[in-house]
Amino acid sequence: MNRTRLLTTMAVFVAIGTLGAQLLWFPAGVAKAYPVQHAVNVMAAVTLGPGPAVGIAFMIGLLRNMLGLGTLLAFPGGMVGAFLAGYLYKKTNKKALAAVGEAIGTGIIGSLFAVPFARILMGSSAGAFFFFPSFLVSSISGALIGWFVVSKVKRANLLANHI
Repeated sequence: MNRTRLLTTMAVFVAIGTLGAQLLWFPAGVAKAYPVQHAVNVMAAVTLGPGPAVGIAFMIGLLRNMLGLGTLLAFPGGMVGAFLAGYLYKKTNKKALAAVGEAIGTGIIGSLFAVPFARILMGSSAGAFFFFPSFLVSSISGALIGWFVVSKVKRANLLANHI
């Protein structure tokens, strides 16, 4: 994939993740779940790889924060999940493992990273069990959506030259 096509595809994923988060969300415990971010992480990990997926997750978090539509916790969860999804897909070539990587990366590892992140940058003293349920619900639901989309797109051969 040439550089222009890569950057354009990344920009489309960033737009979907930024706008889609405001269209599809639901309450998950003490927080809101935004599954579109996690679906985009899986789709980007499968189509572009771990590096671009992490860049997309960072840009979505940055834009949502700049627009006042998200919190700083979008960074540790989204980026770790995107990396693990991309890494597992790259090593196994299995879309289901990209979804599992997103769920584990964001739902478990990202929620643990959120504790010191929230303490240092947000002044919160909440522990991991405070973040764990909402991160896990959001990441699992989004990872399933992302897995479903990439499975259908791949099957329809719409991205034969890109995946």
